[in-house]
Order: sequence, then C-alpha cells, then structure tokens
Amino acid sequence: MIHSDKNMRQVFTIFCTALLCLPVSAACAEDHQNLKAFPPAKQGGLRYVLQLPHKERDEEGNFRVEIFVGKDMLTDGVNQVRLGATIEARPLEGWGFTYYEVTSFGPAASTLMAVPPGTPRSKQFVSTSKMIPYNSRIPVVIYVPKDGNVRYRIWTAPEKTEAVPEG
Repeated sequence: MIHSDKNMRQVFTIFCTALLCLPVSAACAEDHQNLKAFPPAKQGGLRYVLQLPHKERDEEGNFRVEIFVGKDMLTDGVNQVRLGATIEARPLEGWGFTYYEVTSFGPAASTLMAVPPGTPRSKQFVSTSKMIPYNSRIPVVIYVPKDGNVRYRIWTAPEKTEAVPEG
C-alpha cells in the first residue's frame, strides 16, 4: 500500500517546466512547417501558437500540457476566482490536426469568503484550463477573444508505476 508522503509526491508530482505566456514561444513556432495549415485569427480575436520542446514519440506518453485561457482581472486577493469560458478542441478540416478555441468569456465565478477590511485588490490572471496530450511534432494553436491571454504548463508522470493492492 502507498501511504508515505514521499510515495504520494512521486505519483502526483508536477514538474512544471514552464508557466509562460505563449507569445514568447510563438517566435519559435512561426517557422514551423505545419503552422501555415492554421488560419489567422478571426476579426476581434487572437491566435496563440505554442511549439513544445521536442520529445521522442515513446516519451510523449509521460507528458501532458495544461493550457490556461484567461485574462488579467482585479480581484479581492482572498477568494479563488475562475473565468467562465470553455476551451473547445476542434478539428482542422483536411489536415488531421486539432486546434483549440475560446469564442467568448463568460462571467467570473468566485468563492465567497469574507474579505478583511482594508485588504487591497490585486491583479491576477483569472482563467479556465484544459489538459491536452503532448505532441511536439505539431504546434498547439489556440484562438481566443482579443482581451484574452494564454499560458501553459507541462505535467510529467514518473516512468515507474505503483501497484494497487487488491481489496
């Protein structure tokens, strides 16, 4: 049985290699041969492009990418805030690729903890997220409304799996 904190951390450890805004990665992705298959952003929208670091095909199963789509908002600094939006996976017709799209942002939802008097408001990146497979052979393309922003992080699973006891 897995009971120690060390084993639990190994199973659930996140190796966060980057939490970056995608325009930084976009410079590397601009030259990608498959990028021309993706259309430019629609009027009133933005296109973000992420080229993931190269991994061998047999390695990619140990990685996932979490994409965050959101915007900077003033919050009370106490409550957890989540942006109302859905990141939809869509097929790129005729190519066999997938792109991701957020067509609009809905209202933000927040926990309702009491805020101590005098607590200053703070600017936070408020977002919704989606976990997608890691594929370093094609760019990850995300279309968002013009006031949106995109970030990501890479999750890594350990190679070793743990047995679950029967019971």
